[in-house]
Amino acid sequence: MTPGPEGIRCLLMRGGTSKGAYFLAGDLPADPAARDALLLRVMGSPDARQIDGLGGAHPLTSKVAVVSASADPDADVDYLFLQVAVDKAEVSDRQNCGNILAGIGPFAVERGLVPAGEERTSVRIRMVNSGDHATAVFPTPGGRVDYTGDTVISGVPGTAAPVLIEFPASAKPLLPTGNARDEIDGIPVTCVDNGMPTVLIEATSLQVTGYEAPAELEADTELADRLRTIRLTAGRLMGLGDVSDATVPKLTLLAPPRDGGTVTTRTFIPVRCHTSIGVLGAASVAAGLRIDGAVGADLAVLTPGSDRVRIEHPTGFLDLDSSLGTTPDGRPAARRTAVVRTARKIFDGTVFPRSAETAPIPARPLGGHRWPRRSATSPTSATPSCSPRTSTPASRSSPTSWA
Repeated sequence: MTPGPEGIRCLLMRGGTSKGAYFLAGDLPADPAARDALLLRVMGSPDARQIDGLGGAHPLTSKVAVVSASADPDADVDYLFLQVAVDKAEVSDRQNCGNILAGIGPFAVERGLVPAGEERTSVRIRMVNSGDHATAVFPTPGGRVDYTGDTVISGVPGTAAPVLIEFPASAKPLLPTGNARDEIDGIPVTCVDNGMPTVLIEATSLQVTGYEAPAELEADTELADRLRTIRLTAGRLMGLGDVSDATVPKLTLLAPPRDGGTVTTRTFIPVRCHTSIGVLGAASVAAGLRIDGAVGADLAVLTPGSDRVRIEHPTGFLDLDSSLGTTPDGRPAARRTAVVRTARKIFDGTVFPRSAETAPIPARPLGGHRWPRRSATSPTSATPSCSPRTSTPASRSSPTSWA
């Protein structure tokens, strides 16, 4: 499908501490390559400013959610997350995004994929990128999504309605390498996956404190080289293959808490330092801290008998409920993870991405400027499914408040 003069319907939303464009799968091209080319134009990539699109010139604001009704009996909708690069023509489906996930339930109701309840609505979501599941619960008084409320999350100004996200136990191994601790390039690490492949590293082992501002860490070229080596090796150890062109695994530096939390974190995505922390990355950190012998377990301040984990990050906290159990053969396994996020509808309307034929045309040598022509036709295609490409102050609401 090539966008015609009528454009493509889009809902621009903030989900958690990220922002992205949400689409129905049927409104996008069925062919993944054509879809990705269109999304690059929608977001304004490649351009460091993304000045000609919806993107906000940062990985956290250059994201896309593709949503459709699910054929999975355990899900209501399918959610495919796509990370659109800012300064290069690249769209990746190799990871999930737990922050954008916060907007999937409201979007599903807004677009009529799921009927709204009279007070609250629960939406079961299959995350297509990994096959994992989540359930989102949010207020819908009178059968309409209500984005207003008094919940605060770090890294987002103002308040909004709470979105409770709960992740059930996963069948995947929590420790992909089979070890609570590995060593890469002489550095002890723990490779953990509780929804997001993550490598835990004690900050001091890399000659940093773990309390630096993100910009300071990004400017440290020696640190960047060490982290790249660790990430490439960890990717192979975790069964992810060559991750040189991927955004996973994430690398999280750990330090003792400084403001009453469980641990302090600095997370790389993969070379930019996150201004907060991703939801699924936080879920992996929380699980890792509870594993005997894991990197960071001796730094963490955990309350005996409590599932609450408060993760400090550059702009505040992220609170989770995280509980672990064991597999029949005695390996650690995540049992339940829950977190409260918020979402906000920013723009609901039509976008008019340029087609490949209407890209800007350079000025001719002898002067004059030709305005690009817009195609008057809009070829149709089969309705696509939601499928991957084949070629904070802490919330004032407790994650368990609705459980």
